[in-house]
Amino acid sequence: MKKSLTKNYIYNLIYQILILIVPFITIPYISRVLGAENIGIYSYTISISAYFILFGSLGIALYGQREIAFFQKDKKKYSVVFWEVLILRIITMMISLVLFYIFFVRGKQYQVYYRILIIEIIGNCVDTSWFFQGLEEFKKIVLRNTIIKIISVISIFVFVKTKDDLIIYFIIYVLSVLIGNISLWLYIPKYIKKVKFKEMKIFRHLKPTISLFIPQIAIQVYTLLDRTMVGAIIENKSEVGFYDQSQRIIKVILVIITSMGTVMMPRVANKFANGEKEKIQEYMKKSFNMVFFIAFPFIFGVLTVSKLFVPIFFGPGYDRVSELMCVISPILLLIGLSNVTGMQYLLPTKRQKEFTISVIGGAVINFSLNMLLIKRLGALGASIGTVIAETTVTGIQLYCVRKEFNIGRILALSKNYIVSGIIMYIICFVIQSRISNNLVSIITQVCIGGTVYFLCLIAFKDKFLFEIFQRIKSKLLKNKRA
Repeated sequence: MKKSLTKNYIYNLIYQILILIVPFITIPYISRVLGAENIGIYSYTISISAYFILFGSLGIALYGQREIAFFQKDKKKYSVVFWEVLILRIITMMISLVLFYIFFVRGKQYQVYYRILIIEIIGNCVDTSWFFQGLEEFKKIVLRNTIIKIISVISIFVFVKTKDDLIIYFIIYVLSVLIGNISLWLYIPKYIKKVKFKEMKIFRHLKPTISLFIPQIAIQVYTLLDRTMVGAIIENKSEVGFYDQSQRIIKVILVIITSMGTVMMPRVANKFANGEKEKIQEYMKKSFNMVFFIAFPFIFGVLTVSKLFVPIFFGPGYDRVSELMCVISPILLLIGLSNVTGMQYLLPTKRQKEFTISVIGGAVINFSLNMLLIKRLGALGASIGTVIAETTVTGIQLYCVRKEFNIGRILALSKNYIVSGIIMYIICFVIQSRISNNLVSIITQVCIGGTVYFLCLIAFKDKFLFEIFQRIKSKLLKNKRA
């Protein structure tokens, strides 16, 4: 049965909106209850376990998703691939778990938290979300994630009451990972055929997964390593907390921009396998347009309201987060574009070599700048390094796809959104100077800013916006007739 790209995007977007809302509910509470230092400890130790999950996973999730997408219509073939990839993942994750225990769980600092994080690694062993993504069955993943997320939020408010409850906060996190991944197994019997062990060739997947693993290592250098380096170089763990909180807010917005990539990757992989190049071009153009359409108002929005938002949202003592949010906000556009060129195009079309070159380039730049800037500027230095690294990645990837896509025309798509964003920013800035600094002010600016942005696009007769309106109109008419 043909999957609806629009429905899958909506399912994924609903979950991404939930991810957007949840931190706005929990972060103000957690930042006040646990404090900046405890949040720094939490972020630092989680970044360590994430390395071992990364190494244990190799490139298996991305590879598995792509391979399942290639054989969507052949249940026997994708069943064999599923069991082969899953068993390989369990083997590599168990090796990583042993190493994690030796190097960190047996250590002295933060030992109790590392012991709890063993559950997180075990939970990742049984993760099958890559399988359902490959089949484009996003509804099941979203349903699972939504239920687990709601339970986690309720648990935080019920059980995390004081600074001494950091352990409980860890436990809620790891159990949400474990239970969430186990729950997807309820659907597996419906989709998978039994496969004899002698039919499997588990290690045939090792080489291609390693080829995807190399760029993933590089990506983690300028995502996880930032926090790790800030925590290792700066004695005051509050700096990690400030950096982590600024990253969380920006990356919560980022998931809305990149949610199309999760849906698009298996679709492009399937079209590539069937030789439908024109369809791929059509999908990519829409993805680029979507990034510009969403990224620019959010960037200008962050620049406008961050100074008002941070003290209200996080409480006293977090003023530095506002500065970091403004500095790092350009990654909303940069990562959005590289998500299209890399995750949506280069990887599903088996051009991981170019993808690898781009992210390694970004990782080298990021690591080098971190070494130079973190000691002098702390979290601000890490933020500057991240923006320059993401600029490097995006630039290299756009160069790699220059023969398939007219880069000039792609960048020209952004004109309406840049101008509309600037007008929105100016009006919101004027409003901010004339009304009091409180929550009502922020809501007022967001509502007026959003309205101004859309009115400007309507005045410019933006094709992409009118396509969206036309689709909504067609859907409403279709439902009315039904």
